[in-house]
Amino acid sequence: MAKKNETLTLEQKWESLTLANNFIFYKVMRHHPDACQHLIEMLLGIKIEKMEIHGEETIELDVDSKGIRLDVFVKDTNQMFDVELQATDTMELPERSRYYQGMMDLDMLKEGQKYKDLKTSHVIFICMKDIFNNELPVCTFENICVEDRKTKLNDRAYKHFFMAKKCAKLIKDTEVREFFEFLVSSTAKSNYTKELEDYVIDARHNMQWRFQYMTWERQRAYDFDAGKEAASIETAKNLLMEGDSPEKIARCCSLPLEQVLALKEELKTEK
Repeated sequence: MAKKNETLTLEQKWESLTLANNFIFYKVMRHHPDACQHLIEMLLGIKIEKMEIHGEETIELDVDSKGIRLDVFVKDTNQMFDVELQATDTMELPERSRYYQGMMDLDMLKEGQKYKDLKTSHVIFICMKDIFNNELPVCTFENICVEDRKTKLNDRAYKHFFMAKKCAKLIKDTEVREFFEFLVSSTAKSNYTKELEDYVIDARHNMQWRFQYMTWERQRAYDFDAGKEAASIETAKNLLMEGDSPEKIARCCSLPLEQVLALKEELKTEK
């Protein structure tokens, strides 16, 4: 499937996007707050009293710290939520959830406020890949005593990971299960998923969002190609230092021979 998608034009990719694409997911949830609120309430089994949606929120505390971009950032009276759709396993989601939660707390707690003023925070990752491989559809984490495995820290910080494919099969709650069925297969059964289906279609008809997506994809492709070329150049330099011939290196690293010869001269100059 991945190889097939790689042959599609950007226009064809755009027309085939579903809610499982993080660009579409963000646009739908950002511009339809009621749908976003319903999703959070449904996933966590809670009631949001007063929702304040911030959409894509960038948090930067100072010039030396790493800023974060939150896909869908929601504040309630006493709670805050970050909802992220993760299409691939980047092998760092647990660490990201930890960093996101810390940055959300720092951004919320103003100077002079007490720690008790911190809101209950929920970082929610909807994962299209099973990142834990433990047969569970949902993994919820909170700080608990290692020694007795029952005493909770009660810091009101929660991290939720929903494995979409397992949720589509194993979740008992019908409405939640049907949401994940829609996410995985685009099959809308419930009133909520039919509503989301309409929102996805409307999103694909939005010319401004289409242009944003095209620009984003082109930049991603440019960054990927630039990264590949940089890696090839680094490999070529290492092979030159090992004494391999420029002709062989050009062939193995898919670089022009002239570029490899220039790298060879550059290394001589550095020495």
